[in-house]
Amino acid sequence: QVQLVESGGGLVQAGGSLRLSCAASRRTLSRYAMGWFRQAPGKEREFVAAISWSGVSTYYAGSVKGRFTISRDNAKNTVALQMLSLKPEDTAVYYCASADHDFISESIYYIQSSYDYWGQGTQVTVSP
Repeated sequence: QVQLVESGGGLVQAGGSLRLSCAASRRTLSRYAMGWFRQAPGKEREFVAAISWSGVSTYYAGSVKGRFTISRDNAKNTVALQMLSLKPEDTAVYYCASADHDFISESIYYIQSSYDYWGQGTQVTVSP
């Protein structure tokens, strides 16, 4: 069974930074599209960032563009989300997601149902 495990969450002051990591077991991530989503209290889960299998193509939600960077290390079977200039509105549980294939068009990356496997999430809390 595929397992995705997120790490790196925590409490940080506004303006600070965090780096989230997602590691996979029983699965080689290198051939698949990967994404990060988040869910704030009382809100629906939303797209944050995604990356193609090769790492060449990356996609971001407008609210994080320019502050967050998604990357992958296929040799280490990990995907990371570097978060800079964090804001209180970034507070949420962050989830790593993996597809069973790569995506052929940009629009697919943004849709939750495009992904087949999900981690348990890691809490990110940004204080004012």
